[in-house]
Amino acid sequence: MSTVEASRAPLERDARRSLGWVEHTLAGISGSIERAVFTEEHARLPGWLQARDPRIKLVSFLALVLAASLSSSLYVLVGLYAVTLAAALSSGIPADFFIRRVWLGIPLFAGIVVLPAIFFVPGDPLFSLSLGPVVIAPTLAGVETAVVFVTRVAVCVSLAVLLVLTTPWADLLKGLRSLGVPQVFVLVLSMAYRYIFLLLHTANGLFEARRSRLVGGTTAREQRHWIAGSIGGLTSRSFKLSNDVYAAMLARGFTGEMRSYIEYRLALRDGLLFVAAIAVSAAALLAPRLLP
Repeated sequence: MSTVEASRAPLERDARRSLGWVEHTLAGISGSIERAVFTEEHARLPGWLQARDPRIKLVSFLALVLAASLSSSLYVLVGLYAVTLAAALSSGIPADFFIRRVWLGIPLFAGIVVLPAIFFVPGDPLFSLSLGPVVIAPTLAGVETAVVFVTRVAVCVSLAVLLVLTTPWADLLKGLRSLGVPQVFVLVLSMAYRYIFLLLHTANGLFEARRSRLVGGTTAREQRHWIAGSIGGLTSRSFKLSNDVYAAMLARGFTGEMRSYIEYRLALRDGLLFVAAIAVSAAALLAPRLLP
């Protein structure tokens, strides 16, 4: 191998690594957009929860989330998760899609948060492992506390995901506004949801443009400079876009109040959903006291 070829080999390896990083980033951006599209698709299915009034769904799911947050019984939390899973299946949500959407991230982040409790909650040790001056001794009470915490987080997140999956975003925002949520909060949610995907598409275009024009290897220093410049350019575009959108809204008569042509009418099944949610929430809170 010549000296030129030897010096070129590390550069080509850096180029392959950079291309792999670009492809991974593009896949992540595309996945985020696809998940948003799938959310709207599930919300338009002729399912049981999709046909319910958004205001009733908000109050019902809030009661269930509150019951799950206040419960410390593993059996009660498992029962609430079973009810949530049954509601998802009755609404046409695939079980594997719904379970993966929640459990792929919950055990990791919730487990990291609750991991110290396994060792610091007093109780009977499961085993003892000495690593020099450090003794690792997880307790049974700590493991039970961690399991209950992770399950509680999973139930609350499952309820929130099910609400979003079965309710179009516009209906969800109007339901929040009709329940007295401040207009500023609803407006920020609406604009963030609408334009975050536009920024994702812009970032996607930047990566695709670079990939189509990359004909040789680049060093790590050049990669860092390009990433920093792209972040700065995307930030500048986002500020300009926000100013342009706000100016366009003011030019069209925007006064701070979002208006919608959607009208809601309560039906008997909406009342049944509310009664069922309150009954399940009350049972979840009272069951630990009634059971021996």
